[in-house]
Amino acid sequence: MADFRSLKDFGSLTHHPPDCAQRKRHQIEIDSQTTLKGVPAEAWDYRLGTYSALEWILERYKEKKPKDPTIAEKFNTYRFADYKEQVIELLKKVCAVSVETMKITKEMP
Repeated sequence: MADFRSLKDFGSLTHHPPDCAQRKRHQIEIDSQTTLKGVPAEAWDYRLGTYSALEWILERYKEKKPKDPTIAEKFNTYRFADYKEQVIELLKKVCAVSVETMKITKEMP
């Protein structure tokens, strides 16, 4: 388990998409081997419409299978495992921006 605040290495690649954000436990389970812990509550409070910024990232990078079998067979489809490290880096950046934005918002009159 990696501590999200320490910004350390987050484990090895597997083929599972990020789909388990556990807001109450302050963690995001990326796959069976990688869990980002210590996600601040303020990071979940920063909203982009109806989603928090972290939820938005997790939803956009989720692995989806094409419904049409021809597309799945003939085209190179997106695999989360190929982008796992980049998604983790993006989540760290979005978390930092979300926390700072919420601090600024709370300081406003």
